[in-house]
Amino acid sequence: MMLVAIVLTGCGAEQAMKKGDKFYALGEYFDAATQYKKAYSQTPSKERTLRGQRALKMAECYRRINYTQKAIAAYNNALRYKQGDTLTHLHLAQQLMKNGNYKEALKNFQTALDSVCDSRQVSLAKTGLASARKAQQWKDEGSAYTVKRENFFNSRRSDYSPVLGGEENDMLYFTSTRNQAKGDELSGITGTKNGDIFYSQKDDKGKWQRPEVIDTDLNSNDDEGACCLTPDGRTMYLTVCKSDPSYPRYATIATSNRSDASWGKATELKLTRDTLSAYAHPAISPDGQWLYFVSNMPGGLGGYDIWRVQLTTSGLGGVENLGAPINTPGDEMFPTFRPNGDLYFSSDGHEGMGGLDIYIAHPVSNETKNDFTIEHPGYPLNSAGDDFGMTFEGLLNKGYFSSNRGDGKGWDHLYSFYNPEIIQTVKGWVYEQDGYELTQAQVYMVGNDGTNMKLSVKGDGSFTQEIKPGVDYVFLGTCKGFLNHQEHLKVEPVEESEEYVLQFPLASITAPVLIENIHYDFDKATLRPESTEALDKLVQLLNENPNVTIELSAHCDYRGPAEYNKRLSQRRAESVVKYLTEHGIAADRLTPVGYGKDKPKTIRRKLTEKYPFLKENDVLTEEFIKTLKDEEQQEQCNQLNRRTEFIVLRTTYGLFPKK
Repeated sequence: MMLVAIVLTGCGAEQAMKKGDKFYALGEYFDAATQYKKAYSQTPSKERTLRGQRALKMAECYRRINYTQKAIAAYNNALRYKQGDTLTHLHLAQQLMKNGNYKEALKNFQTALDSVCDSRQVSLAKTGLASARKAQQWKDEGSAYTVKRENFFNSRRSDYSPVLGGEENDMLYFTSTRNQAKGDELSGITGTKNGDIFYSQKDDKGKWQRPEVIDTDLNSNDDEGACCLTPDGRTMYLTVCKSDPSYPRYATIATSNRSDASWGKATELKLTRDTLSAYAHPAISPDGQWLYFVSNMPGGLGGYDIWRVQLTTSGLGGVENLGAPINTPGDEMFPTFRPNGDLYFSSDGHEGMGGLDIYIAHPVSNETKNDFTIEHPGYPLNSAGDDFGMTFEGLLNKGYFSSNRGDGKGWDHLYSFYNPEIIQTVKGWVYEQDGYELTQAQVYMVGNDGTNMKLSVKGDGSFTQEIKPGVDYVFLGTCKGFLNHQEHLKVEPVEESEEYVLQFPLASITAPVLIENIHYDFDKATLRPESTEALDKLVQLLNENPNVTIELSAHCDYRGPAEYNKRLSQRRAESVVKYLTEHGIAADRLTPVGYGKDKPKTIRRKLTEKYPFLKENDVLTEEFIKTLKDEEQQEQCNQLNRRTEFIVLRTTYGLFPKK
């Protein structure tokens, strides 16, 4: 009977090994580990060689799915049964680093150096040895960063790769394998559900709302995640890994476009003709011109490298490897950009504290190429676990990232971070004078330190840019169909972060522009002293747009004799022109016209917000005003009619000979 039991146990173990090998070949490491564990437990202890071999296979699976403690135990069993291969000490040392056991890791890295011979493996062992010697010192020294686990966003599964979006960073996208993800099956790779992209949005009071899955065709039963947004927030690049029961699954990059508030179905982006390599973790450069991504395609320096491809109006350019010093013989993954141009990425090939550490690549420009200096930001942003997937709240060194530090099952969770470094920024708003934001505007920024930049505005007409102390800047707001507007800013050193706010009201070339706060003495054309500020701004506008000529018009309400009103308004227009010429504006650029009551005001949409009883395109004629039963509303309309405006006549003044 015992013999039969032993035979049956042996058959069961062999069957489990066959299943495990099949799952392993497909990359389904969780399912493979389950089968290897079953085979290991059914292998008699006296079968030392077999137990050691099966322990090693189990360890390789646990390593790949971040079951660090189990991986360490399995590697130790393989060594105990003398079945370790040339990589066993290296992999064990890396797992010990992830567990924060730096002394034991040091010993195993040293042993690994004596057993590995491949140049890549030697490099990893040497880097690991240096890391094991430095890691505890980094932890003891700490840094200016503060880190907090954000359990409001987290689940009992993996949550990772956060991305802030929205005009005010009021939308947080991230990947999650929680139970609310689509599909019913568990992944053979991780043992959890396939990942989907979730989001959380701030309410009117600035409080984050409970995360929800994006319930559109963007998510499917396959794996979706590790996404990024273009600077305008209208396109999402994401990683997709489709299920296939017969073949290994290779990650691909896809795009999704936003229509209103809804994300469309993801469409695969063909980066190369190579169908046997993985493409993942997209990141868009701050200028929107480059797509950075991760791949293990041939031509790299190690396992996974960071590559990039140019995004042009005619399609994709050729892919290029970022090379050293960013890429190493190890894995470089999860690139992301801080808006100031710094590239953040995670790596296990640079000296670090264990697993994937976050590194900062600061661009150093010269005449021949863009180079980088690499910075390790220390503890607690980095830890013994995997740390990756940064996203920033504007230009501040503040935002969210993901880490599996301290999680026994290797699941990732979202953390917030903050570094109180002093940052000076300027925020500008470009909008039509008397109207709404100009989303197609551009702002030119020039500094006396050599800065020369072209800034695009966001959907709310705003831009934000980092500025340097001790520099004088000139900002020129422009938009097709509008006059330019210029602002000057002198930046003084400060002791804490500060944001300067500039306004860029652009005057229309085609529509009348109201000159607000122009006041005259009662029944006279004499300008009152409080009009000076508005008139000086008009002088500045004409100086900034020297090729423009304008008609300067004054208007009255319908009350009083028509001829008298016209003469009064003419004199008032001439008073404004006189002020402008006295302040350096050429007289032949100015045409004063008094219209009296002949041109009642036409209401534009912006004004309806202040005067809800009016509709867009209402014309404030005497007949219209008298239909209003409310005397206060009638008086408000009369006030709107009593106005001083200008309209652009030409934009070519001084460009051609007078003849």
